[in-house]
Order: sequence, then structure tokens, then C-alpha cells
Amino acid sequence: MSDPAEHSATLPSSSSPGEPGARPAYPPARRGDVVDVLHGLAVPDPYRWLEDAASEATSAWSQAQDELYEAYRSTWPGVDHFAGRMRTLLSGGVVGVPVWRGRRRFFVRREGGQEHGVLFVSEPDTSPGATWEARVERALVDPTAMDPSGTTTLDAWQPSIEGNVLAYQVSEGGTEESVLRVIDVATGGRLDGPIDRARYSPIAWLPGEQAFYYVRRVDPATVPEAERQYHRRVWLHRLGAEPADDVEIFGAGRDLHTYYGVSVSRTGRWLVVSAATGTAPRNDVWLADLQAGPPQTPDLHQVVKGLDARTGIAVGRDGRLYVATDLEAPRGRLAVTDPSQPTPEHWRDLLAHDAEAVFEDYTVLDGVELGEQKLLLAAWTRHAVSEITVHDLVTGERLAGERGQITLPGPGTVGALLSRPEGGHEAWFSFTDQTTPPHVYRLDARLHLGRPGDGPALTVDASPPGAVEVPDVVTHQVAYPSAGGTTIRMFLTARADAFTADAAPVRPLPTILYGYGGFGVPLNPGYSAGILAWAEAGGLYAVANLRGGGEEGEQWHRAGMLAHKQNVFDDFHAAAEHLVASGWTTPGRLAISGGSNGGLLVGAALTQRPELYAAVVCSAPLLDMVRYESFGLGATWHEEYGTADDATQLGWLLSYSPYHHVSDGTAYPAVLFTVFDSDTRVDPLHARKMCAALQEATSSQVPVLIRREKDVGHGARALSRTVKLSSETLAFQAAYTGLVL
Repeated sequence: MSDPAEHSATLPSSSSPGEPGARPAYPPARRGDVVDVLHGLAVPDPYRWLEDAASEATSAWSQAQDELYEAYRSTWPGVDHFAGRMRTLLSGGVVGVPVWRGRRRFFVRREGGQEHGVLFVSEPDTSPGATWEARVERALVDPTAMDPSGTTTLDAWQPSIEGNVLAYQVSEGGTEESVLRVIDVATGGRLDGPIDRARYSPIAWLPGEQAFYYVRRVDPATVPEAERQYHRRVWLHRLGAEPADDVEIFGAGRDLHTYYGVSVSRTGRWLVVSAATGTAPRNDVWLADLQAGPPQTPDLHQVVKGLDARTGIAVGRDGRLYVATDLEAPRGRLAVTDPSQPTPEHWRDLLAHDAEAVFEDYTVLDGVELGEQKLLLAAWTRHAVSEITVHDLVTGERLAGERGQITLPGPGTVGALLSRPEGGHEAWFSFTDQTTPPHVYRLDARLHLGRPGDGPALTVDASPPGAVEVPDVVTHQVAYPSAGGTTIRMFLTARADAFTADAAPVRPLPTILYGYGGFGVPLNPGYSAGILAWAEAGGLYAVANLRGGGEEGEQWHRAGMLAHKQNVFDDFHAAAEHLVASGWTTPGRLAISGGSNGGLLVGAALTQRPELYAAVVCSAPLLDMVRYESFGLGATWHEEYGTADDATQLGWLLSYSPYHHVSDGTAYPAVLFTVFDSDTRVDPLHARKMCAALQEATSSQVPVLIRREKDVGHGARALSRTVKLSSETLAFQAAYTGLVL
């Protein structure tokens, strides 16, 4: 494999079919004269006709774009190389953190060559002569066995409190329209279902395994067609009953865009319901004592009402109400109170707000094996890197010295902390970093406290089923100033020989800059076959922790939403400028990549600073921010972006809406949109309209392309589809940043 530094930094003008140096010949796209007048402002929408995916005109345009894309794709030399490396780097497979119910252990595992993970149960071996420790495992839910085409995905699963039955949800064709079923764990036989309209539904089992609370949309025949993705309610379902006879528990009369959470304590006594309007960073919470009445008529008392905070509550085994909240604590805190006095004035901090670390998760270790010392484990992130601390359960005080922290394998990311629901001395969590596939770790708190025993306190409990030889790459975290002096952090991954001894660049490299910056979602370190393949080939992969994300808590999120959305784009431009100024890359070797909200990010970046970037991969993007609420799940996102129904907020949206900032005659970078026909979150119309606008406007000789994929949606996908998509986007970026393979 050759070093790109050995080759000229002058990049090809088109890397395309046709005449070298010629502007690509794009499929014709009629430029219409549609103009909306909003709050007295004329807003042109020349490609409105491309919103109709079923029209003959859109179908013909899309087919022509497919052919254009394929003509270019066939010229990129890196496709096969990256596909091979992706398959190898993903060949180890995946194993998930176990969920325990008594001596049964439920977990997901994907072997290296499998398209999807399979849900397994591991349980004691009861055959004659088996030892007490011996276990056997069985597959419970295998999406590929259900659908060999690979388009069915396992969306969620939840065993009952006793662990003898299990509810699971699958969806077909990428739609995320989950269908719920219930099976007997011992036999695998179906007990109930299918129940449709259960998208994004939690399952809260009642003791006895005969009923559960869940969330389901109302009968679509009872609401307007445009609202059929909404109108959720909390229901009580009894096994064997018709879903149409389920009892509505909560939700009538509330905002149609409300999402609900529902849970039941292990004892079955306490019911918790939460409600948030769309993706708003706040929610209300209710608590009911199910001992006070029948489950179909719970007496729900409001715990949190109208507070500008996210709050989650749960009643622990010790009878205390645990409250995880960012109320008056933008990095989060954990409080406790008595369930009889659940409202905020009674909360007492167990884990106080930290000035730098973000509180992420907790679990309780209170088994008799620990004697009088009961423990609280807390997971935090500090500048996106995970930590686990150990505290006294009663007081919340951190244990002294080395006992107050769990030593992790290195800087990386910890998944959810899980323990046995009935109590105990063990906890499980996953850990990953940029070069380590997720492993499951087991903590034995007895050994951590220094009690006599064999072996270390923290051990690997489960590894990916296959071994992978990871390339010799390293990651460094750097900081840089954004607009106004705000410090932003970024992870840089490249081959070890790309860094000097003091972590400076040896030479400019073809670089991919990735970001998201929205909805409070953090970008934490983690294993990525695509990042490793790019770095191994001689490139630099940079991941920026922009405002709008959750890396520094809720204030960080809010600094990049609504009227402050431009901060996200400024942080991204500043990341690119830092990479160039520091000698890591040049504008001619810099690609940017993002998907969904990150697609909006790179769409804004390419229209605001087209000279700064050589190539753009824009996946499943939001791009028409004036009409985004009318399609997909857009109506649930106005708390993040704003709404065109308000004159002031329309001004925010128009100030950066990528589709409305395409400028004729501008030399835009090479652009690749990737869209998925079954995407029910972000409609592909955004990319179609933006693609047509850019193809008409650009003066560049590099192409603007759109890659369309059928029978897949916004979320989970088969392994082979992941490899194909990633290999083609990496090859596109290699072709237009000069990465020589």
C-alpha cells in the first residue's frame, strides 16, 4: 500500500466518466416556480415536485441519478479494498451485556459472518451429571431465520420479572414499525402477538407474567392520515387478549407528538410513567402505588410537572425513590427521597452535580455477600471519556482511595451498568475504544473491596466470538478554540507513524472530519471498522465533539439548538480550520461526513464554507429546514430546531437551511448524498431536492451524486449492507481527497 505523501497533492478534477476536466452531465431537473409566502417573506422552493416519490417525474429522475452514481462508483479504485477491510474488521462479531432473571442470562450475540445479532438465553444445565456451574444456551430470536433477505431487524426485547416469558419487537424493511410478540422462554413457542403500532415502545411487566404496560399508537382509522405516526398512549395488555381490548392507562388529551416511558418496579408495586413532547429536553413524571388499586386504574400522582429538566425515577430494593435528573444540574445528579414524598422539594442529593464530569448511569450492589457495606456504582463521562466511581449506597460518599474508582482498560466508553435485579455483588458493563471491539466486563464488588478471594475484581465476562487483528493505529484527543473562544475537543485517529513523538502531524493527510452536534447525543470513543480502514490506508479520521451534543452536559446541548444552531456549524468549521492550521490536512484533502442531524451539519458546512472542503458525504439528511416538520418524524423535532409557523423561528431556520443557501455559480466540493427508501424518520426528499439544486448551481468539475438504497431505513441494517455502504462512501472520499490505495 503506497503512502499518499509519495504522490502529487494535485487531485484529479473529476475522477469520473466522460471528458477529463469537464463539468459532469447531470440528469435534467425542472426548476419550478413554487414560492411560499411565510410571515410576509417569499420563500422559493423550485424543486417542490421532487417531494413526491411516487410521481413519474421523480421516478425517472431517481432512475437517472442511480445510473449516474453507478457510472462514477465503478471508477473509484477503493471500493473493493474498503469492502474487504470492513468485512475483516467486523469479522469478530459482537456480544452484548447480559440481562439476568434469576439464573437465566439473556444477551445478544452476532457471529462474524451473520447479518444480524441473535437473542440468546443461557441457563443452568440440568442434564444428569452436569455441575452446578454448567450452562447451556439457546437462540430465542434470530431475525435472519425469520427473514433470510436480511431486511428484518430486532428492535427491542424485555424478559418478564420472573424470566419465563419474553416480549420482543421486530420490524421489516427498515421502517422501524415494530411489531410486538411474546414467547415462552423454555420452549420458544409464541404466547401472544403480533401487536402492531408498537414503535419505540417500552415493555413493563407485572409480576405473574400475565400482563404488561406498553406504548402503542391509536387506531390509524381514528386520526387524520398525516398524524398516524403520532397519538401514542400507555396501555395495559393481558396475555392472550385482543390488542383492541387493551385498557388505555394514560395519554388521552395530551400533545399528539408525546413520547411515553413506562416501567414497573421489580416488586410490582410501583408504576412510573414519563411523558415528553417530541424530543424536548424535558419531561413530566408520574408515580402510582399499584397496591392501592387494580393495575387497569392506577392512581398516578405527578412527581415532576412543567420543569425544564430531564428526570427519571425508580423505586429501589431499599424502598427509596431514586431520581436521576439535570434539574439545576446541567451535567446531571442523582437524588433520593421517600416514595410518599416524591416531589422535588423533598429530593436529597446522593451524587451531586459535578463541575466537569457528566453523570450517565448508576446501579446498586446490595447483596448479602457485601455485609454492611452496600454500594452505588456511577458511570460518568469526562470530555466524552468514561469513568466509573464507587460510593456508599446510604450516604453517596465516594469510597476512599483506590476503592472509590474502577480502573478501566483505558480511555474509552462504558455502556450501561447492569446488576441482578434481585440484588447481589456483581455488575456488568461493556467497554470499547477506537481499537477495541466492545467486550463485556464483570465486576465482583467483594474483591474490589478487598475481601479474600481469587483473581482480580474486574474481569472480561464475554468477548466478541471471533478474533480481529486491529491495524497499528492510535488516537489522540485535542482541543481547539471555536467562535467566541469556546473550547471544543476532537479525537484524531491515524496510523502510529502519522504522529510525531509529541503527537503532532508528520505530514498533511487525506482526512475525514465527522460530526453530529444535536439532540444532546454525545460522540464517545468506540470501535469503528470504517475509521480503522481509513486510518490504516494512510488517512486521518477526526471526530469533533460539537456543541449541540451531550459531551459536556445539557448546557452544551442547548448551546447548539434553536436560536443557537449556528454554533454547531461554527464549531465544525473551526475543527476544519484547526486541522489545516496544525498541518494535519489541507482543504483539498479534507472530506466531511455526517448523517441525519449530522447530514444537516455537513449540508450547512458545504453551503457556508464550500472552499474549505474537498468532499462531502451527507447521509439521510435534513436539508429543507422550512418544510422539515411536514415529513417523517419532523413534527417531533421543533423543540430542537424551531418551527416555520413562528416568524422569529423561521428566521433561525432560514439563516442556515442548506437547501435555501445553494448559490448559483459556486464551486461546490464533490458531494455524495446517501438515502434509504424506507426511511420513516428523515424523508429522502431532502436529499433529492438538495441534490437537484446543487447539480444546477455548481460550477465545479467534481460531481454531485445521490446513492439510493431500497428496503432499508434510518436505523439498524444487515451487516452486508453496512459493508457495502461504508466501502462506497470511503472510496468516494478517497477519490476526492487523494488517498492512494
